[in-house]
Amino acid sequence: MTAGTVCWIAPCHAQNVVAKTGGLTVSAAEQTPAALVTPILSVSRAGNRIVGVGDHGAILLSDDNGVSFRQAKSVPVQSALTAVSFANQRTGWAVGHWGAILRTDDGGETWHRQRIDLANDQPLFSVYFKNASEGWAVGLWSLMLHTTNGGATWDEVILPPSPGRKKADNNLYDIFAGKEGQLYIASEHGLILHSADDGRTWTYSDTGYKGSFWCGVTLRSGTLVVAGLRGSIYRSGDGGVSWSAVQSDFPSSITALVQERDGTVAALGLDGVSLLSHDDGRTFSGEQRADRLALTAATETSQGSLSIFSVNGPVSQ
Repeated sequence: MTAGTVCWIAPCHAQNVVAKTGGLTVSAAEQTPAALVTPILSVSRAGNRIVGVGDHGAILLSDDNGVSFRQAKSVPVQSALTAVSFANQRTGWAVGHWGAILRTDDGGETWHRQRIDLANDQPLFSVYFKNASEGWAVGLWSLMLHTTNGGATWDEVILPPSPGRKKADNNLYDIFAGKEGQLYIASEHGLILHSADDGRTWTYSDTGYKGSFWCGVTLRSGTLVVAGLRGSIYRSGDGGVSWSAVQSDFPSSITALVQERDGTVAALGLDGVSLLSHDDGRTFSGEQRADRLALTAATETSQGSLSIFSVNGPVSQ
């Protein structure tokens, strides 16, 4: 970020508002300059605005393509937020620990809580909305929630057990859309969950990998790419029926996948690793930052550049 352009919102009454649920206290996120250097775990676009979410309920906003960031005015939780998804430039959702689900209707400036479960610390790891009404949130031990009314109510979806298990208990890390109503979830044990009927039923696709996939993306060609632990990257050109391992230059775990407007696929990860593919995800090559800063999230800006986040907040580009 450029020196002198970072702004922050002065403390307001919202940070003192608390709610008691199940004997525990839920406090609003603190308004503090420290939010600008907190780990950011997920990022989305709300129109041209960049919205990143992370530890301690931090939500950061940028209206200048990632040059500067400011903290959202009001966030009703201090727990870690792990994912964010926008249906349009104003309406979006963030999810996180304690099963929290938050909604915004002003592009991320203010948020209100739709769900929290303080009786069970079962975090949500990912959220996806296909429009302003219907969406899914997924997380620990195969927790899947579904809404058809913009999050006013959420219903738990009971998933089938994965092969060889008596119940569904895989951690679900990243839900993303395919083409024509297809949905996919990057999971642990090398499994990808797939729905061909807009989320009504789900099946498992075994990639042959035994570790966890943390992120996934559908390329404009329809190719699927998933990535995760120890630099593992797998690719499918047939909608997830079969998968092949993709070699990369580094064994560092991949945390984010983004396809840029020119078709380049960027994979970012721990240890300061950034990889690029110029052949529809068939091969990746890249480099490592000298400081080995752990990269955690990325999105393409309206200008076509990448806005990248880390365990220390936004990364200067």
